[in-house]
Amino acid sequence: MMSGATWLDWRRDGLDWPHRAASRFIDAGSFNWHVQIRGPETGSTLLLLHGTGASSHSWRHMLPLLSQRRRCIAIDLPCHGFTRPRAATDLSLPGMTRAITALLRRLGVTPDVIIGHSAGAAIAIALAAEEERGRQPQVVGINGAFRPIRGERLFSPMAKLLFANPFSASVFSLLAGSTPLGGNLLQATGSPIDAEGAALYRRLLTSSGHVRGALGMMAAWDLTGFDRCVAALARPPILIAASDDPMVPAENSRQLARQCPGAKLALSERGGHLLHECNPGFVCRAIGDAIDRSSSEGVDAA
Repeated sequence: MMSGATWLDWRRDGLDWPHRAASRFIDAGSFNWHVQIRGPETGSTLLLLHGTGASSHSWRHMLPLLSQRRRCIAIDLPCHGFTRPRAATDLSLPGMTRAITALLRRLGVTPDVIIGHSAGAAIAIALAAEEERGRQPQVVGINGAFRPIRGERLFSPMAKLLFANPFSASVFSLLAGSTPLGGNLLQATGSPIDAEGAALYRRLLTSSGHVRGALGMMAAWDLTGFDRCVAALARPPILIAASDDPMVPAENSRQLARQCPGAKLALSERGGHLLHECNPGFVCRAIGDAIDRSSSEGVDAA
């Protein structure tokens, strides 16, 4: 566990959380999970995975749109947002995959579609690849981090050093709450998100537990063997990207589309890294159109 870390308090920090009525807390594996569930029980099931440093709040605009006809499950990833560890954690890609699999088993859910943003898109592919080919869910990646990030040779060791020092997260959280640091980080995404979203990100950054979770995920992130997960996909992915994303180049999605025959790629000229937050209509239309097209072609995607 992350001793000494401070965590968000649902009774205080969650009072105005987006879609609070859809939230529930579930013990599964090494975590007490924050999960939001919306939509008809009779529809297909969509699992939504946010990226590093975010939380389920990043789907706040998409959930009402996607849940009109489909069951949506949005989670806070391990050690992110309101999901707290109960034991030792493994924040690597395989570790995240195992943890989410344990949660899905606890819920008794097999998703038909997994939608992931940034690093969440890589987790979505790893989760799908674990299933038998006839039961694999459809994967949707939004600005997917499918390749090593720029400057990884410098950044990954730095993240490891910061994660190893528990005081780093505490200092970062203090700075995020008292300086423009949080706003500067949001500007780096290139996305003009709304004031509510910006305030929620700043709230996340004031939690040293959340910050340590993000640092731990970045420190453990290793895509060695990821191509084997891609090769194991039985269904071509649906890929959505913003051409002006300064954090994860759209070329990541283009390259994966070339790697996966039949993959569908939707590009937005603008939107930045948080495309799904500032242009949810474009993203939901791209998802719905691609899923409906797959169904009409005889693939039971949703």
